[in-house]
Amino acid sequence: QVQLVESGGGLVQPGGSLRLSCAASGNIFSINDMAWYRQAPGQARELVATITRGGSTNYADSVKGRFTISRDGAKNTVYLQMNSLKPEDTAVYYCNAVIRTYNPPYVPYTYWGQGTQVTVSS
Repeated sequence: QVQLVESGGGLVQPGGSLRLSCAASGNIFSINDMAWYRQAPGQARELVATITRGGSTNYADSVKGRFTISRDGAKNTVYLQMNSLKPEDTAVYYCNAVIRTYNPPYVPYTYWGQGTQVTVSS
């Protein structure tokens, strides 16, 4: 079984920073793409940033230049550094990873974390 556990959310003032972490654990053989999504109240879940196993990154236009996604392969962890936060960044943030385990049927599967709340408000 695989688990993704996020941490680092909280309340921050506009212009502030937060760093989210998401650690994968379990019977993991390999991790391919990892990503962060977010969902604001009453809105659909949207992609924030992605990072490939090789380190290539991609960002939503709304966060380019403010957010940075990174990963630590040795720790099976993905991070999201969020700077210059705005009230419109308020949402539940979810991590996502494509993981192959040692268990049959030995094919990659997409796992999700439980989410962490980020609130940007004065």
